[in-house]
Amino acid sequence: MFNVGDRVVYPMHGAGIIEAIEEREVLGEKQSYYIMHLPVGDMKVMVPVNAVADIGLREVITKEEIPKVLEILDGETEKMSSNWNRRYRANLEKIKSGDIYELTEVVKYLSVREQEKGLSTGERKMLENARQILVSELVLAGNKTEEEVRELLEQTLQNSTATSE
Repeated sequence: MFNVGDRVVYPMHGAGIIEAIEEREVLGEKQSYYIMHLPVGDMKVMVPVNAVADIGLREVITKEEIPKVLEILDGETEKMSSNWNRRYRANLEKIKSGDIYELTEVVKYLSVREQEKGLSTGERKMLENARQILVSELVLAGNKTEEEVRELLEQTLQNSTATSE
């Protein structure tokens, strides 16, 4: 169970801070909800307390884990299927997993592919979404601004593609 003030990640939406735990009646049923504020995008979401395991809500990584994320962004790009549909589904599964390292692999792969071959509209949206989720977690993990994190990611990705050419 999480507490008010905890920094958590909601897969597919991003990282936020639990601001309250409230009992609400939804569709005639009373339930406890985490009221979460997602700073990147300035959104509020309600997460049913009893559905946390199914949703995959987890704590934000520690500051000490950030270098591993940057290492993945700077590392080799894994080979993906040339079939758009298979590739899209594989990347979507990684994002849905809620695992920051799998999410980072998606950002890395799609960023490299965008530079090399361009992306379809669907993959471009996926990259924007994955990048937003990654940024939101790194903002909370590193106590940095959104701009600082975006700049760090861009620099790391540029260095990575420059050294692989």
